[in-house]
Amino acid sequence: MKLLVISPDYASHYGPLAVVAHAAQQEGHHVVIATGHSLRPRVEAEGFEWRELNLAASSNSGVVDKDASIERFLAATRKGALQTVKYQAMQRQADLLWQPEQVMRDIAALYKNLQPDEVLVDHVSFGSTLGMYALGESFVTLVPGHPSQLPLGDERYGIPAEWPACLTPDPKKLVEVEQLADQVTTAFTDRWNSALAAVAPGRAPIKDAFRVHGRRVLYNSVADYQSPLRAEKLVLEHRFVGPLVREEALPDNLSGWRDKTDNRPKVYVALGTFLSHREDVLISIAEALRELGVQAAIAIGSMSKQRLGTIPEDWIVERELPQVAMLHYADLAIHHGGNNSVQESLGAGVRHLVLPFSTDQFANAADLERAGVAVTLDPNTMSVSELTKAIAASIDAPVPTAQATMTKTAINKTLFE
Repeated sequence: MKLLVISPDYASHYGPLAVVAHAAQQEGHHVVIATGHSLRPRVEAEGFEWRELNLAASSNSGVVDKDASIERFLAATRKGALQTVKYQAMQRQADLLWQPEQVMRDIAALYKNLQPDEVLVDHVSFGSTLGMYALGESFVTLVPGHPSQLPLGDERYGIPAEWPACLTPDPKKLVEVEQLADQVTTAFTDRWNSALAAVAPGRAPIKDAFRVHGRRVLYNSVADYQSPLRAEKLVLEHRFVGPLVREEALPDNLSGWRDKTDNRPKVYVALGTFLSHREDVLISIAEALRELGVQAAIAIGSMSKQRLGTIPEDWIVERELPQVAMLHYADLAIHHGGNNSVQESLGAGVRHLVLPFSTDQFANAADLERAGVAVTLDPNTMSVSELTKAIAASIDAPVPTAQATMTKTAINKTLFE
């Protein structure tokens, strides 16, 4: 059988999709990945057939240098959680539906050429969902981030239904942001329906573009960690596949990270592609880790190492690091609450200290906090002293049970049954 995987040209989105694709490939199915040129080398290196499909004006193969748009986003994160949510809501109309008429035509041509038995689509790639909806053909949706990225009940896309204890939004300001989110949803849906009418006039318009999905929904998440109230609203075809984590070996040049020559804890630090530009937070983390005398590995993106101050000889500080491999030997992961970092940490059975900044990171932090496997701090208000105490407390906490991914056979069943 043939599986077509439609992926944005972003490494963070491709990763979970590729895990599902590998499961299909290993069961003997032919897998085609349709994405942009940035990911082509990785797609072909992993043994998949690559087809060109452009879904956005930009791409991201791993590390991104700062530009004007990233500067605007970072400025919003410095103003706090609600300001960031508001900023991202305002950007959503332009960013999430790029050239939809052309994308629909390209997907239709690709589908006609390949004639796949099933199609796997990233939910946050709304142009992909629109393209498959316009065709009226079967497809499966993967929600790459927190499950609430596919809203249920009274949830709003981009607005956390639950916040971690370290963040308590002002109720009046939260209502204002929710009203803005409703306006954006209406405008976004109008644009969706307008594009649909232009390319596939026979297809019925929809009420909320953020809620459209395929015949089945897969969540890159652990069912037990979601809110019990949310679980009541799920239907049969919504399935949790567990942490979709790639296989990764520790490189020889980092083999020292595996060694346990003393009793000092190992702390892994990464704030994701964009938030690694929050140098102020990385500097505070480094200061706290030095004070505690732990062994650290820090992914700093495009930041200069010198900005961290004195770097102990046994620390590993690099532009990017093999996160999945290194987490298996860490005692604590300090991260931003991005879903890939969350799931990779859950898969490794490592403790979490979460510093949420934006998007679904707040909901992820709330889930982990409620489950008792993470400590959370507001990255904009925490002091180095508070951070030091939180790291020490996290290291002393019980080690969480490593979470398993759905078996390859079960993943294939969810795709093709």
